[in-house]
Amino acid sequence: MKTLIQILGDPARVADLDADGWTGLLTMARAEQLAGTLAQRLAGLPVPAGVAAVLADAQGSAEQGRRAALWEAEMVRRALAPLGVPVVLLKGTAYVAAGLAAGRGRSIGDCDILVPRNALTPVEAALLAAGWEWVKPDAYDDAYYRQWMHELPPLIHRERDRMIDVHHTILPPTARPTPDADALIADAVPLENGLAVLAPMDMIVHAAAHLFADGDLAGGLRNLWDIHCLIGEFGTGGLGERAAHHQLGGAVARAVRLAEALYGSKGTAGLGAVDRLYVRRLLARDGWGRETRQGVRFGFYVRSHALRMPPAMLARHLWIKWRRRGAPASG
Repeated sequence: MKTLIQILGDPARVADLDADGWTGLLTMARAEQLAGTLAQRLAGLPVPAGVAAVLADAQGSAEQGRRAALWEAEMVRRALAPLGVPVVLLKGTAYVAAGLAAGRGRSIGDCDILVPRNALTPVEAALLAAGWEWVKPDAYDDAYYRQWMHELPPLIHRERDRMIDVHHTILPPTARPTPDADALIADAVPLENGLAVLAPMDMIVHAAAHLFADGDLAGGLRNLWDIHCLIGEFGTGGLGERAAHHQLGGAVARAVRLAEALYGSKGTAGLGAVDRLYVRRLLARDGWGRETRQGVRFGFYVRSHALRMPPAMLARHLWIKWRRRGAPASG
C-alpha cells in the first residue's frame, strides 16, 4: 500500500517500478477505488504499453462515472426544484459538480445530498414520485434510519439503477459530536444550476467526519486523498474554527495530520501511537491489494458502531439484526 501512496504523492516514482511493481500498484489502486485518480496523476508520464491501456480504461471509467454523477444530480434537481428547498450536493458528486481537484478521476458511487430536516417529508415524496424506490423495504431498517440515522433509508432509481442518500445532517444524531446542519446549509456555495455544495472549510470538515467520526475507514485512502486535495486547493485558513463549531476538531486535526503524513512531505515518523493505529488500518492490504490485519479491521468495525450508538442501544441493534438474519425466510 505504501507504493500506491508514494506514487499518488510523487508520480515520478513510477520510473522505479518493474513488472511486478506495476501489477501490485494497479491492483492496489483498484482495491482502494483509486484507479481513476492514479490514471489522472500519471497522465503524460511514460509507462509500459500494457499499463497505458489499463490506465486509459480507468480514465474512461472515471469519466463515464463523472457524467453519470452529474446527470443524476440534474435528475435530483428536476425532481426537487418545485419544492423550493435548498439541495446541497455532498462527497464525490459535489467535487465533480464544482470542478474541484478532488473530483479528477474520482470513483463516485451514490448521489449524496443534504436538505433541511423539516423538508425530509416532501423531499421523500418528490423522489418517490420521480421514480426512486426503497433499496430495502424493511420495517425495522426503515424505523431505525428514520429515528436514529442522519439520512433517509437509501433509495434507488428503478430505471437508472442509481442510488441516492438523502441526509439531513452529516453524523447520526446518536453520535457524540453534533454538527450544525443549519450552518452547513446556510453557508453552502450555490452552483449555476440551482444546486449547491458545502463551503470549502465545511467540505473538509465533512470529509474528515465521514472518515474518522463515522465509518470503519473502509475506502479510507480515497477519502484521505479527497482531504489532501481539498486542503491543497483551499488551504486551512479558518478550518480549526469551523471544525470546533461543528464539534469535530479532533477528527479534522487527525485528517490534516494523516493527509500530510501519507500524501504530503512529512511522513509517518512523527505520528503518535493512536495516529499510527489509524495508519495501520488505512494500509491494511498486502502488495497485491488483498485485505490484511483482520484484527485491526474488526476493531475499527466495532468502533464505527460504537461511535454511532450508546452501548445499550448498540447491543439491542446488533441482537435484532443477528436474530433477523438467522430467521427463516417467509412466503
